Amino acid sequence: MRWDVVGLVLGWTIRLIALPLLIVSLFSIYEDGLSYSVKTYFLPLFISGILGQLMISLSKGYETSNRVRDKEAFASVALGWIPVVLIGALPFWLGGMFYGPFEFISGDASFRQIAQGALYSWFESMSGFTTTGASVIDQSSSPICKKMFEEGILNDCIGSQPKSLLLWRSLTQWFGGMGVIMLGLLIFSRALGGGKALARAELTGPTVSNLSTTLEGTARKLWAIYIVLTIIEGITLYQLTDMGGFDSLNYALTTMPSGGFGTSDLGIMAFNDPLIESIILIFMLLTCINFTLLYFAIAGRWSEVSKDEELRTYLLILLVAWIAMAFNLNRATDYTMVESIRHSLFQSVSISSTGYSSANFSEWPVFSQFVLLLLMIIGASAGSTGGGLKVLRIRIAFELAKREVMRIIQPRKVVTIRFNQNVVDEDRIWIILGMVSSWLVLVTASMLTISFLEPNLSLTDVLSVSISLLGNTGPALGSFGPVGASSVWAELSPMSMFTSTILMWLGRLELLTVLVLLHPRTWSSD
Repeated sequence: MRWDVVGLVLGWTIRLIALPLLIVSLFSIYEDGLSYSVKTYFLPLFISGILGQLMISLSKGYETSNRVRDKEAFASVALGWIPVVLIGALPFWLGGMFYGPFEFISGDASFRQIAQGALYSWFESMSGFTTTGASVIDQSSSPICKKMFEEGILNDCIGSQPKSLLLWRSLTQWFGGMGVIMLGLLIFSRALGGGKALARAELTGPTVSNLSTTLEGTARKLWAIYIVLTIIEGITLYQLTDMGGFDSLNYALTTMPSGGFGTSDLGIMAFNDPLIESIILIFMLLTCINFTLLYFAIAGRWSEVSKDEELRTYLLILLVAWIAMAFNLNRATDYTMVESIRHSLFQSVSISSTGYSSANFSEWPVFSQFVLLLLMIIGASAGSTGGGLKVLRIRIAFELAKREVMRIIQPRKVVTIRFNQNVVDEDRIWIILGMVSSWLVLVTASMLTISFLEPNLSLTDVLSVSISLLGNTGPALGSFGPVGASSVWAELSPMSMFTSTILMWLGRLELLTVLVLLHPRTWSSD
């Protein structure tokens, strides 16, 4: 391992965080005043700028593009999350969202409380950058909420936080969401044989062609799509609905990365507006589609979009889940048919994307909850910002199972696996199968760990939380559903909460990175 190369990559990553921090600090000066902005954002800004530049200077003179090998790339990606999340947690800790050093100095918090506040801040930051969307903002964890509750004026804990902190919270998801695609372009494509498209086995179908002559050119085009769609959603919500400018901006920032952070305790349910849900639904669906296909659609290459087998499979899964849940809700609840169609459609898309909720689905019939659990496992398309195991992996694993059955029936017949009318390379098939197997092992280990640490949780809680954390979905079933989940997360033991952040990290890293990171040769010196 050449640590000078890793340090150079980490330095640029850390320094990059200074840009959104600077934007939010300027907004905080306008919204909260200069003194609050300085105490909340000066230290993380200083650390990101100075530490990043220091690491870059120590590695000065090295040409990263020529010197980064696969193991340095994977190590840089994995390790880069740690300082980014730590820096991202500081505004929550210093700004009063959770108990921090300023509460300790004023005598309003004990050392134990500020230590818990640091853990809460780490959780919130990890949930943001990994686009999981789980939150621990509650009156038991937030001094702002506790004070308002004692005064008898608290009706919305998240909504009572300073706006600059809510904006920073949303920006962590926006920057974290696009990181998946950049990861595929700049890292995974090297590990899977190179190329200028998204990684063949991990992020796109095998036939997707180049978007540019260089990886950097492709990345710029995908970033442009990401930014433009965010702007369009924000403007649409502000112009066509009763949603205010601040809410419109925040929900646009958290929809496109498939994040799910809201500006109130109830999130989307607080608006109870079918038009708002419809607009967000459209953009959530776009986040679940391979971004390369979005580029093809914009470029007018509709034939390449329509023939993509992963997209057709994903839309078919959504259609079946939507219809099945709609009939089940209409039959087993007090919903009218229109309400059943509305909520089942929104939730079937959201559960593999943002995790937004138009209704409290933890109270839905068991059949509908089971369908949602399956959708959480399947997830979205490869190359999207959605979570889950990814449709591409499951589809190819299914085709592999079919091939093995055919080999038993007809041993002499040569059966190839095709995707988008092309034969899938055997090496990539086994990479995908290894990822699926590793994911199942990791889910099992997660369930055992959480059930051991939290013996009072139900089987539904443990199962759905493990899948939600590794799939970066956010809301789960049972007590971790869309209503009151913040208090449930905040009540977890410190060990369970820290373990949950590790599971979010593992889920966002993708399994190939984890497996490479755990191999002893990755850390051997050259």
